[in-house]
Amino acid sequence: MTAAIAAEGLRKRYGDVQAVDGVDLEVRSGEFFGVLGPNGAGKTTTLEILEGLRKPDEGSARVLGLSPWPRNSALLPRIGVQLQASAFFERLTAREQIVTFGSLYGVGAARADAMLARVGLADSAGTAAEKLSGGQAQRLAIACALVHDPELLFLDEPTTGLDPQARRNLWDLLREINAEGRTVVLTTHYLDEAEILCDRVAVMDHGRILKTDPPATLVRELDAPTRLTVESGRLTADRARELLDGSGTRADVADDGVTLTIATRTPAPVLALLAEQDALRGLEVRGATLEDVFLQLTGREYRA
Repeated sequence: MTAAIAAEGLRKRYGDVQAVDGVDLEVRSGEFFGVLGPNGAGKTTTLEILEGLRKPDEGSARVLGLSPWPRNSALLPRIGVQLQASAFFERLTAREQIVTFGSLYGVGAARADAMLARVGLADSAGTAAEKLSGGQAQRLAIACALVHDPELLFLDEPTTGLDPQARRNLWDLLREINAEGRTVVLTTHYLDEAEILCDRVAVMDHGRILKTDPPATLVRELDAPTRLTVESGRLTADRARELLDGSGTRADVADDGVTLTIATRTPAPVLALLAEQDALRGLEVRGATLEDVFLQLTGREYRA
């Protein structure tokens, strides 16, 4: 597959802060690509360089085969951008917002109605943007980014602050956009979101990309234990340890008074043991997730 984005050695400094520190990145055409990282990892700055909003101090980038900086008038109609903080024109309705954005690209007003239906806002066409709910405002921002039919879409944390239903609805829309052949680049703090939507993800911290691979590959490489949880009370932690030791099965056992958790790399004998003890009530089996990968690579300390 051809590269929609190819960046080498990108660096950007703000005073004493090295926001982006030697980023190499390739996003394939038609790919749904995620950029993950804690606060201050450099995700947004990297996207802003690729979007042509910021000049890198060092390095080079090609987006759809063109340089994004200086602001490239040949590239702008081919990309769509939904920024981390969306801003709309004051006192305009949802439809008027899309018409106005479309006019910047020479797109006719009829396209606005199609886009409103596409993002599920047809019934809110006459509602002022400031009166929309959080989920509706995010869908409007994506409609404005898509109104000129771009090949490549940048989305910077599009589901932050949304309720679970609004997030799921937005996921469906993003899947449809990507299925049409568009390349989508997404930054997000929601690891389940990246695991479900993205073909590949780059985990970023301190301005550097630490790892890039499909989510499933990253999870497999972690080689984390499987966690089996059951309802407390059926089997005590001490008795579980005794039985496990007797069977030669290596496992960590913990009981918080609500749930008995057994972490092991050999879950089959543990399941058999629990069944023999009639202790399968409330059973859940959980393998590693992208969140485990993320925490291993970036650490667990609090980030402001």
